[in-house]
Amino acid sequence: MYGHTISGILNLTGFIGYIGELKMTTNIDENIKSFRQIYSDCSDIKIQEMYLGRDASIKCFVAYIEVTCAGSGINNSAFGRFTSYLEGIDRDQVKEVLDKNQAALSEFAHLHTVREAAQMMLTGDVIFFVDGYPDAFKLPDKGYPAMSIQEIDSEKVIRGSNEGFADSIKINTALIRRRLRSTRLKCKEVKKGLRGHSNVDILYVRDLVKPGLVEDVERNLDSYVIDHVGDSGVIEQFAEVKWYSPFPQLQTTKRPDVAVNALLEGRVVVLCDNSPIAIILPTTMNNFLKTADDYYNRTIAASFARLIRYVAAFMSFTLPGLYLAVTNFHTQILPTPLILAFYEARLGCPFPQLIEVLMMELSFELLREAGIRLPGAMGNTIGIVGGLIIGQAAVDANLVSPIVVILVAFTALCSFAIPSEEFAFSFRILKFAVIMMSAWLGYFGFLISLMVILLHLAKLKSCGYPYMMPFVGSELTGGEDEKDSIIRFPLRRLWRRPVFARENECRKLKGNKDD
Repeated sequence: MYGHTISGILNLTGFIGYIGELKMTTNIDENIKSFRQIYSDCSDIKIQEMYLGRDASIKCFVAYIEVTCAGSGINNSAFGRFTSYLEGIDRDQVKEVLDKNQAALSEFAHLHTVREAAQMMLTGDVIFFVDGYPDAFKLPDKGYPAMSIQEIDSEKVIRGSNEGFADSIKINTALIRRRLRSTRLKCKEVKKGLRGHSNVDILYVRDLVKPGLVEDVERNLDSYVIDHVGDSGVIEQFAEVKWYSPFPQLQTTKRPDVAVNALLEGRVVVLCDNSPIAIILPTTMNNFLKTADDYYNRTIAASFARLIRYVAAFMSFTLPGLYLAVTNFHTQILPTPLILAFYEARLGCPFPQLIEVLMMELSFELLREAGIRLPGAMGNTIGIVGGLIIGQAAVDANLVSPIVVILVAFTALCSFAIPSEEFAFSFRILKFAVIMMSAWLGYFGFLISLMVILLHLAKLKSCGYPYMMPFVGSELTGGEDEKDSIIRFPLRRLWRRPVFARENECRKLKGNKDD
């Protein structure tokens, strides 16, 4: 397998080197031959010869991908205006027009080799060759078709914008620029993918990001070679240090306002072409339990909602295990009426409690996965109706007790209350580990599970920052980060940026912080 992989890389390297030997010449026929040779057997690549100039003596040819050119509206496009301009000038004026871009086209660029021209055409622009001129030219056009900006179906908020990222990296960058109109916002573009050549943008605020963080991100992107980056999830997996951890070590979002808030905290945002999901780094556990409207609502409302999320996150993976530990090993801690209620509910059930809980949990996970894969409203229907039908049918058939159905349903509700789907998925996995330990060792197994999880979280880091900030390492900011954790203090008290920002730019609010 490795031999085939290395052979493929060497063959591709040889192909690229071969393209690099195809030098641009002043003879347009040779350039046409070289270009056709590169894109042989490519029916979607259109190469059109034409004659321009006042006396139609200038031989040219244009190359583009079929769906990226303006088609019937080509006369109104940048390329159409450019060719119309060339039709009205003499041959002697062409060189001056091309050298000085007298047609005033944006993104007009000189390309010095056939390889460069062939590669730039794949960005969705038009490549233009002129006889007697040693360069080709990149002319902007409409580009690839892509999904436009839409309302996001996740990370819902009660107050604030519902605008989400699109599939185009240029649109996503513009959405951030529109919200953060600062000359200090920087955007570095790199190409990733040996064959895919996907655009990856690294965004940061120059005076806020700590030295070395952007360089670390660039170094990580350069540390591996891959054929194609189809989504930002590929970059995320390679960037995580502890790949075996169930917890995400990088934050993701579909919301431009969340990305902007992260940039103003001194963090880095990574965008990938063809992906509506941005990566934010570094991050902490606390960031996964925040929402965008936490800062748009009043303190009491935001703090109450955040407290519910923290409680829900804890109960989403502990409730089933705690139920098994108490009912199987430590019934003495329960009131007698509650024990009798549990006993009566289980009369006639043929399976042990562990099998009951596992059967219902797996059923709900199956329903959740089926609801995601089914299209449109059908997915929501199968999640709600399917859960009710299966739960009621299982109770009527005496396969499970009503208590277990209520318990599993409440656990699922708790996981839905976690804003980040990736973070919630971590607890969905850990839930089964806690169930098995509690069924084996009772309350001691439950405590051992919690201890292992807490120790793992305490050791986990994201780009060198403790994952459990601000609950650990709060002395790094004098305890100021704790004001934006479980309880969100009034905005007038949140005068300091988080630990990610430079120390000399830590203040984000000027005024009386003791009001």
